[in-house]
Amino acid sequence: MELLDRNISLKRFALDGERPARVLVVDDRESTRLLLAHIVSQHPNTRVALAGTCEQALQLAAVTTYDLILLDLMMPGIGGFEVLRRLRVGSTNRWTPVVVVSALDNHESRLRCKALGANGFVAKPIARADIVAALRAHSAQAH
Repeated sequence: MELLDRNISLKRFALDGERPARVLVVDDRESTRLLLAHIVSQHPNTRVALAGTCEQALQLAAVTTYDLILLDLMMPGIGGFEVLRRLRVGSTNRWTPVVVVSALDNHESRLRCKALGANGFVAKPIARADIVAALRAHSAQAH
């Protein structure tokens, strides 16, 4: 896993007794959504929301502020790059850390993600350790 920007000001993940951390998982493949949800739900005091389309992700992000968003790039419709762009302009999730989880693992894609405001990149196929590291990195940075 590569963190693209370690210096961004991040919201705090929940501590015991506080509200649960909210994580949005965005991927068009159900098996990937469920795998990511399973891994994330192992993190203490965390709630996971799932979006199977770009439009659904933007709808959820319009009504809930998340503590972390895991975002696939190669999705039907407007695509993950456009979701990331829209999240960063005028959204309640403008400052929410976004970790891209994608098979589109090339230099140009990583640069474009960074330019659009992604905070990290995890290449598919997904390794549980990479997702856990992303959760820990953002949780540690928030404290």
